[in-house]
Amino acid sequence: MKKSVLSGLVGLLVAQPALAIDLIGAYEKALAYDSGIAAARASYESQQANINVVRSQLLPQLSAFGDARHTDADGPGREDSYKTYSYGLELAQPLFRPEIWFNFDASQFQSQSARADYSLAQQQLILDVATAYFDVLRAEDNLTTVRAAEAAFERQYDQARERYEVGLIAITEVYEARASYDSTKSERIAAENDLDIAREQLSRLIGENVDDLQNLEQDFPLTRPQPMDPSAWENIALQQNWRIQGAAYDLDASRSLLDAAKSGHLPTLDLSASYGNTRLDGVGQTSPLQTNRDGTTTEGVVALRLNVPLYEGHGTQAEIRQQRAQVEVADQNLNTVRRDVSVNARSFYRTVNTNIETVTAQRQSIVSRRSALDATRAGYQVGTRNIVEVLDAERNYYISLRDYANARYDYVVNTLNLKLVAGTLSPQDLVDLNRWLSSSAPGIEAIATDETTENPLQSAP
Repeated sequence: MKKSVLSGLVGLLVAQPALAIDLIGAYEKALAYDSGIAAARASYESQQANINVVRSQLLPQLSAFGDARHTDADGPGREDSYKTYSYGLELAQPLFRPEIWFNFDASQFQSQSARADYSLAQQQLILDVATAYFDVLRAEDNLTTVRAAEAAFERQYDQARERYEVGLIAITEVYEARASYDSTKSERIAAENDLDIAREQLSRLIGENVDDLQNLEQDFPLTRPQPMDPSAWENIALQQNWRIQGAAYDLDASRSLLDAAKSGHLPTLDLSASYGNTRLDGVGQTSPLQTNRDGTTTEGVVALRLNVPLYEGHGTQAEIRQQRAQVEVADQNLNTVRRDVSVNARSFYRTVNTNIETVTAQRQSIVSRRSALDATRAGYQVGTRNIVEVLDAERNYYISLRDYANARYDYVVNTLNLKLVAGTLSPQDLVDLNRWLSSSAPGIEAIATDETTENPLQSAP
């Protein structure tokens, strides 16, 4: 059954019982398991909290204080010993602190940068899951074609031995058939290893082993990217790509930190107010302190404090040079990201269109190679073709099957790459793609193992 769309951030499908896991099921598991997306989310939350941390330095600070002292005074004409107990409230309000204001601006830009990184991590997870998913299907199809080729070469080897035993062919043809058969066995071993590795990569993302995946329907449509203009995709990417947005916010944050460093030369002004009581115990006749009869005093103080920095060991100048260099770093990083995104957007656009042409060409190649294989087999039976030609025709046919499957998966993955670069990739793309997956979809094995019926690709769209 198809799954219904959930509302919310990810727009996922509700899992229903199925014989094989689909793309949405894999993505749901990755969202709950992947540590990279969790780290990006935590980093964003940390930067959000940092805004409030910096803002708090601009707000009033109210504190209660208490103090207890014991004083011994001993000198000419004075000898006294007493205790002092003080308590009260103190309010402090920064009036002019440009460094804190610039740091506050920087914290906001840093939060926006972390949000961009988190959004990029979400898109990257979509791409990683889809890539790993289709890499498993790719490896399965490759193994299927290799196994079919191995079976075909084994039949050719058996037939060659039978024909040699009755004197129809030379021993060299038996050797040729055996060499092709042995070579395909080694390819099959490598293909099995590639499939195990692909499954491990998918398991690393979703946190569990999966042996059965829904496959891509043979009538999956290949549509060209819209708009059909590489420059348009480049402009979209330059405006919406999350890497560019993150780098731009990093540059803004570095500029604010540079302004904060420059403000080290500026004066600061703070307002303070306090109100409290002081009680004295044991005050003698010679004590300079004047108190009430009960030994207590009440005091309220309002003060302005101006601080003008004059010399700080060249620390402010050094910090300015440091932050100016950091601005240059951020600026150059932004230029690099923009250039990379620009090139990638145009490149992936062309690659997707090339993939479409390749799938069409490979589809026709399968039909042609199958016809050539049938003709070569028939010629071998009547003695007009030799075993080497048959083996080459067999090999070319299975290579066409493998390349056709790879071209379809390349189209899917590169389409998602194009949307990632453009900043438009979303879970909805997986939802749309998932509609073309089915546990009953005939894989490449429906073609690779078909030795008697007409090639199904001849009528495929």
